[in-house]
Amino acid sequence: MTNNDATYHVPVMLQECLDGLNINPDGIYVDVTFGGGGHSRAIFEKLSSKGRLIVFDQDPDARANAWEAPNFHFVAANFAFLKNHLRVLGIPAVDGILADLGVSSHQFDDAKRGFSIRSNEALDMRMNQAGDFTAAKIVQTYDEEQLAAIFRKYGELDHPFKTAVELVKARNKSKIKTTGELMEALMPVAPKFKDHKFFAQVFQALRIEVNQEMDVLEKFLLQTAEVLKPEARLVVMSYHSLEDRLVKNLMKRGNLDGSIEKDFFGKVLKPFEEVNRKPILPSEEEIQRNTRARSAKLRIAKRVTDGK
Repeated sequence: MTNNDATYHVPVMLQECLDGLNINPDGIYVDVTFGGGGHSRAIFEKLSSKGRLIVFDQDPDARANAWEAPNFHFVAANFAFLKNHLRVLGIPAVDGILADLGVSSHQFDDAKRGFSIRSNEALDMRMNQAGDFTAAKIVQTYDEEQLAAIFRKYGELDHPFKTAVELVKARNKSKIKTTGELMEALMPVAPKFKDHKFFAQVFQALRIEVNQEMDVLEKFLLQTAEVLKPEARLVVMSYHSLEDRLVKNLMKRGNLDGSIEKDFFGKVLKPFEEVNRKPILPSEEEIQRNTRARSAKLRIAKRVTDGK
């Protein structure tokens, strides 16, 4: 088994994730965000020869971190198709699912991928490089209303329309092809002393739109109850409020929109029971070791038998 994790991605809250999965050595587990394989490798080491680990990742770079084993299977696909791929593998239900959402350290650190505000590279931001929809296409073709909508919804900017207007004005003067050119174009509307956060929000909005991350997450979450065995665990780590809100709603209320359904006796109908009422946060020590852990929130729930 290879170990590229130290250079590819530092797994966040590793022990907390393992504890959350409550691993049965003979069970079947799924890591839908394989990445550098840090979490997956730790799960696999806890399995017996009877246990199985299925991992998903649509990024071709991630495949290099996979290993060969009879009870390990790499699925080169988006986790929105979780149920279908498990069915193809002949797996009707699993004992635990882990999702470490967001962008991997490798994707951020590989400048040519265009995820980082620290470099001047092509506006790409694709997690699946087989696709042809890039951040550059959004920047060059979306109108002011479309740009403002994603800046508001996915970037949670204070002045999304103002930002959109400035971007369109800049691209009319000169084509914006790189991350550096995008930041330069928006510098006139970047808040003083808060420009780093502003650009991070802009990049987040573009990245989410390029990869349809919220739509993918919704599809994934709605499938989890169908593929988890009774008492099986769902462990999800999110890095911004948009992701966390969906996960929280599913685990607490049984619906992604936060609505509540009750039976005739007034009992809330939901497929999950929270293991931790509040999200688990990384320790100060971990944040010092790995600054990318600072915004992580870990939520854990178990599949109930009498829910929806």
